[in-house]
Amino acid sequence: MMRLEGRVAVVTGGGGGIGSAISRRLAEEGALVVVSDVNADAGRTVAAEIVAAGGSAVAIAADISHKEPCFGLIAETFALKKRIDILVNNAGINRRGNLLSLTDDDWHASFAVNLDSMFHLCRAAIPHMIEAGGGAIVNTASQWGLYPAPNHIAYNTTKAAVAAFTQNLARDYAPHKVRVNAVCPGEIHTPMLEAGVKRSGRTIADLDKLVPFGRIGKPEEVAALVAFLASDEAAFMCGSLVEITGAQAVA
Repeated sequence: MMRLEGRVAVVTGGGGGIGSAISRRLAEEGALVVVSDVNADAGRTVAAEIVAAGGSAVAIAADISHKEPCFGLIAETFALKKRIDILVNNAGINRRGNLLSLTDDDWHASFAVNLDSMFHLCRAAIPHMIEAGGGAIVNTASQWGLYPAPNHIAYNTTKAAVAAFTQNLARDYAPHKVRVNAVCPGEIHTPMLEAGVKRSGRTIADLDKLVPFGRIGKPEEVAALVAFLASDEAAFMCGSLVEITGAQAVA
């Protein structure tokens, strides 16, 4: 499928587990993908892999926990083709702990990366989308933002805010044909998840048993959902929070 041919897409956290899968999928469907990550090497690696596979991609490193790099990322992207069609706000961090065990830095960093970055990036990108007659924004929320898991108060709270932000933005900019939706993944097999599993003393097989579908999710499955929401096939979807969990309840 080439549902995104000729379009320009920005993917934040594009060098990570889910982000790299999203970047590859959007490129496979014809988009020029700007792979953005705070880890410059990771972003460059993913972009190079896309190009080697015959796709179009460039890497732009940005620390989106601050306002100026967010606006700079959008400005650099717009300069490429004088358009921005798709913004995937995927970057995120997970500072674990309950209220009394978190540090001030844990709390503020979680909001800076998981929520404030979306505020700045959308402020920078939406005027370009309005001028072009529309666009698509896909935010990565979480199942845990809808149904909180224990001992992850900072992550859960920021992801709940992402869900609310998505629906508010959708209501405000739907008249301009800017569609805003969010994916809400459950457990997805990524390096971040593997690190958490190792700390807990559990295994991936243990997590698989908790999912009615029989296994945890794959980054490529989230990427397929993001590509659909970014495409014209989802033309009437705006303000949706789409869970992708294998029917798993929060544990």
